[in-house]
Amino acid sequence: MATVSLSNIQKTYDSKTHVIKGVDLHIDDGEFVVFVGPSGCGKSTLLRMIAGLEDISAGELRIGERLVNDVSASKRGVAMVFQSYALYPHMTVFENMAFSLKLGGVDKATAQTMVHKAAEILQISHLLERKPKALSGGQRQRVAIGRSIVRDPQVFLFDEPLSNLDASLRVQMRIELSKLHKELGTTMVYVTHDQVEAMTLADRIVIFNGGKIEQVGSPLALYNHPVNLFVASFLGSPGINLATVQLEQHLADGVVVRLQDGDLLTLPLRAQAYACGAQFTLGIRPEHVTSSQTSDALGVRGQFELVEHLGDVQLAYYRIHGAQTNWSVKLSAQTPLDELAGAKQLFFAPAHCNLFDANGLALQRH
Repeated sequence: MATVSLSNIQKTYDSKTHVIKGVDLHIDDGEFVVFVGPSGCGKSTLLRMIAGLEDISAGELRIGERLVNDVSASKRGVAMVFQSYALYPHMTVFENMAFSLKLGGVDKATAQTMVHKAAEILQISHLLERKPKALSGGQRQRVAIGRSIVRDPQVFLFDEPLSNLDASLRVQMRIELSKLHKELGTTMVYVTHDQVEAMTLADRIVIFNGGKIEQVGSPLALYNHPVNLFVASFLGSPGINLATVQLEQHLADGVVVRLQDGDLLTLPLRAQAYACGAQFTLGIRPEHVTSSQTSDALGVRGQFELVEHLGDVQLAYYRIHGAQTNWSVKLSAQTPLDELAGAKQLFFAPAHCNLFDANGLALQRH
């Protein structure tokens, strides 16, 4: 096991293509860190740089205490699992898993022990004599992971390994990967575009955008306390509800903002650096909005549009004046439709509100 430290890591392909723009990050020994972000943000490129499959244009990369910028991929002590299983079709599962050991000169008895141990961890011992064509997608992915386990790496690198699986298999494999991390205790770096994978697997999430890190933290910290509008909008399904507001008044313990329909909201946020009249974006998550009023709730006027029934919950959509899109409200599946359609206001607690300035930066709470 080992730490991974990145200091001002940069990647340029030519003078005009700057893909990674000075990344600083420290990954603790035994930590499960997930890189997430939109397509083209640089997360896979950075993973390949850690693996040694892409050159580092500037900065320093250390695995453990070693500076590995110029160390070949095979000598970095890392193992990478790709989106494609890349199994040899003419080899059995055992032969696929043992192949790297054979190339490394490991004797047959030791290789057999290592393969069987990895197969037992992944619960594929009964598949060792099969060939890849006789395996399901989930089984093939387990074999690909097993091929990495037998190398006993200091760091596991995963590049969207579950994207080729169907929804139910992805759920099962997320569980298996979590169990695997707990059992091995090895440092793992995982790239995905799927925020559900990021939220459920990670000790810490690293959110990328345009070759830079937007925010690093635990899943709940990023979800509940985003540092900017990009992070707030990227995490969450359905997405965060947004509306344009104007700063109306400064208070000792907060601010008063005005919605475009004229309603005033008092929020416990710090805005002393901004003049009255400044525009902000209000953000409130769907699960924090309700159609029923409580004693301390703030309200906005809305018009019911439609409802989606999802079994355990239902999503009701309302048109809010000044909102960038329809607001979604996550409610119990038992809430009557006539109650939703009859609601003329939506309510939420001030503590659950976020404000983002014109540059997208989140205001601090009191």
